[in-house]
Amino acid sequence: MPADHDQLTRIEAACAELAAAGQPVTFTEVATRAQISRTTLYRRADLRAVIEEHQTRGQDASTLTGLTVKIDQLRRSLEALAAKIRRHEETSAVSNAPAANPNGPGHQAQISTAEARLAG
Repeated sequence: MPADHDQLTRIEAACAELAAAGQPVTFTEVATRAQISRTTLYRRADLRAVIEEHQTRGQDASTLTGLTVKIDQLRRSLEALAAKIRRHEETSAVSNAPAANPNGPGHQAQISTAEARLAG
């Protein structure tokens, strides 16, 4: 039988309170805070999964391996963001560059010289 929204909300809130207080997320403590029997938490796979997920998060966050994984994820995100910024800057530089003279450099000087000869 799936959990109703109220039960899930109470369980999530209990787990979040425990994590914020730096306390371990245990079935006994979640049951007390959420006012749901411990037996129900163990028997209902959907409720048990929520608590086990919070337990895993708490363990992963404080272990060296968990921190290493988080640092690696942040590094990859930062590299992807830096690449996106570089592409944006390159696109911006290309669109802001002066238009190239299709007749090559010095073409305008040749026209000015020819005009001066005709005028003089």
